[in-house]
Amino acid sequence: MTHQDALAQIKRGAHELLLEDELKQRLASGRPLRVKAGFDPTAPDLHIGHTVLLNKLRQLQDLGHHALFLIGDFTGMIGDPTGKNTTRPPLSREQVLENAQSYRDQVFKVLDPEKTEIVFNSTWMDKFNAVDLIKLAATHTVAQMLERDDFGKRYKSNQPIAIHEFIYPLVQGYDSVALKADIELGGTDQKFNLLMGRELQKHYGQPAQCVLTMPLLEGLDGVNKMSKSLGNYVGITDAPQDMF
Repeated sequence: MTHQDALAQIKRGAHELLLEDELKQRLASGRPLRVKAGFDPTAPDLHIGHTVLLNKLRQLQDLGHHALFLIGDFTGMIGDPTGKNTTRPPLSREQVLENAQSYRDQVFKVLDPEKTEIVFNSTWMDKFNAVDLIKLAATHTVAQMLERDDFGKRYKSNQPIAIHEFIYPLVQGYDSVALKADIELGGTDQKFNLLMGRELQKHYGQPAQCVLTMPLLEGLDGVNKMSKSLGNYVGITDAPQDMF
């Protein structure tokens, strides 16, 4: 298969690829690329909305690349503010780890276990001290954070934004630094966070990852994206006879 054929397969079904020329160069290198996709274990089940990313990750595995299935056990305690108009309640470490175990059991319904590395972002984030966190926070400004659509809307409507919510995209971005990711996959609503990974990799002297966004699957309510926190999802382990 030529690099152009591989690129065409990678782009198929995707919403946006940033930056295509950079990905062409990496594909031309001939080395297996490190492809990251992160999932916060805020509920016990992976759902069929997740399979949009997982199927693309499997496709990249089949093209010879290395899948990094990131379980966000640290970020899961913060709570992803993406698309939220209120602050999410935090989860305990125990809740997150219990959910994470079921993720490990479920992910290989899609991914090839021989080509998958399961990683937890607590592995590096638990080693952060106060100085490390302040240095990470100092890489971006509040004004930059407010460019994110959901933060901007909440600020303009006088809805509270907790300081720890600004930390979330920074930690997700730092995950790409820790993993030396070549590509990060995410939903279209994750674009701000995915680009944060690019910026932080540049800051830490690494080549910036390419970003591949995938369409969002609508949830059972017919209004919002399929989401664990909204409870409008079909779990990948649900039985065929289950009614929704």
